[in-house]
Amino acid sequence: MTPTRRHLTLALAAAALLGGTAVHAQNVLEKIQQTKTIKIAVPTDYPPYGFVGLDLKPQGLDVAMAELIAKGMGAKLQMVPVTSANRIPYLQTKQVDLVISTLGKNPERLKVIDFTHAYAPFFQGVYAPKDMQVKSFDDLAGKTIAVAKGAMEEQELAKVGPASMQFKRYEDQAASTAAFVAGQTQVIATSVSNAGLMMQKNPQLNAEYKLLIKDSPNFVGVAKGEDALRAKVNEIILAAKKDGTLDAMSKKWLGRPAGDLPLTE
Repeated sequence: MTPTRRHLTLALAAAALLGGTAVHAQNVLEKIQQTKTIKIAVPTDYPPYGFVGLDLKPQGLDVAMAELIAKGMGAKLQMVPVTSANRIPYLQTKQVDLVISTLGKNPERLKVIDFTHAYAPFFQGVYAPKDMQVKSFDDLAGKTIAVAKGAMEEQELAKVGPASMQFKRYEDQAASTAAFVAGQTQVIATSVSNAGLMMQKNPQLNAEYKLLIKDSPNFVGVAKGEDALRAKVNEIILAAKKDGTLDAMSKKWLGRPAGDLPLTE
């Protein structure tokens, strides 16, 4: 074999080896299937999606979704607590296989990660005691409603509610929540996450979700290039949507069914 031909053969072999390594490194689904373990990023300080219960175990809608996906893959779930700031970097640096952490989809995030079908709603709503009759926006007539100054909840509610609603404006979500808890207003308009924390800390309120103001669904985050993994998760989500599991989970943790959630391409 001539030197030139030998060099070409070695170069092709090296390229094939490197190419095979790159493909193998990207195949997270294969790794999950081999190790029978899946690492999923979840929130643990964001009720009702993810928080630590009285038994010191993680619980919430995102935790339940992580458990569902792990079961669907026949893998042991390893939950990795994350915050809003580090959840995407954890995925990009392969510290986790998936992110299930109240993750909304937008153009900026689409540049760096991929998304599955939506699995749950994230919304702003109207909350009040269970014994208060609030079936429609008209039922808010004359009611005092706690809102944070300049918040989207007041702006959107003002478009659909009766003119006789009485908004009580506070500096931020914490202040408006404290006012409602103290009985200074009859109703509160806030995000489902804030309402979840409020109800967890103040069960004596006997508060519940009443009306939807605006919806913004959550998606599972997948690393770029992991199309096989994304397809498998989509398969699990569609099955859970079809058999009513998603609606049941959402009803349990958010007080309303998941409803008609968007699908990705």
